[in-house]
Amino acid sequence: MKHLVILTGAGISAESGLKTFRDDNGLWEGHDVMEVASPKGWEKDKDKVLNFYNLRRKACLNAKPNKAHLKLAALEDIYKVTIITQNVDNLHEAAGSSSVLHLHGELFKAQSTIDPNLIYPMEDWELKRGDKCEKGSQLRPYIVWFGEPVPKMSQAISAVENADFLVIIGTSMLVYPAAGLIDFAASGVPKIIIDPKIPFLSSQEAFFTIEEKASTGVNKLEKLLKNWNFKNL
Repeated sequence: MKHLVILTGAGISAESGLKTFRDDNGLWEGHDVMEVASPKGWEKDKDKVLNFYNLRRKACLNAKPNKAHLKLAALEDIYKVTIITQNVDNLHEAAGSSSVLHLHGELFKAQSTIDPNLIYPMEDWELKRGDKCEKGSQLRPYIVWFGEPVPKMSQAISAVENADFLVIIGTSMLVYPAAGLIDFAASGVPKIIIDPKIPFLSSQEAFFTIEEKASTGVNKLEKLLKNWNFKNL
């Protein structure tokens, strides 16, 4: 069974009504990203950070997987599929994808501030002051903030190294270290980019491009894989 590794970004969740990306003006949903997505911001104003992610979580509760999420999940009937996502929502899982690596954390989990290995699922959308881990420390959003290491990067690299096919959907390929994953694909591995605005990549390798939004682009990807089945790639 061929192994598809799919790197997804904000573009795929945007079609479900979620704004998960930083705007060009440096604001994230009206906030300076360093105020709500950095250890320094957390230390400065925990209430602001908790409220910011509570609102994101609440919005995510009302979001539904779109056609792109559902089609990627359906590909598991034919291929081994590993999804590496930069998004913190749970829409891939809600669509039925069984192998999802969240590089930047997950909205519906909380993390101990004293022991990063203590991670708890959240049943509700609200994380409050006084919510503590079993060791007595305040819980924080399970989000990889700017300046923090990316714990699942090694797993993501391993997946890309073992990919038979690499697909990039809805990401600008500007945020590192995620953007560097493409360099770990073996030479000759076919690569497809799906985005209404194809990002510039400095790699000299050829890329197949589908210049469309995720939902219609994934539909074309599905047909491409079915018709070619890797024999002509």
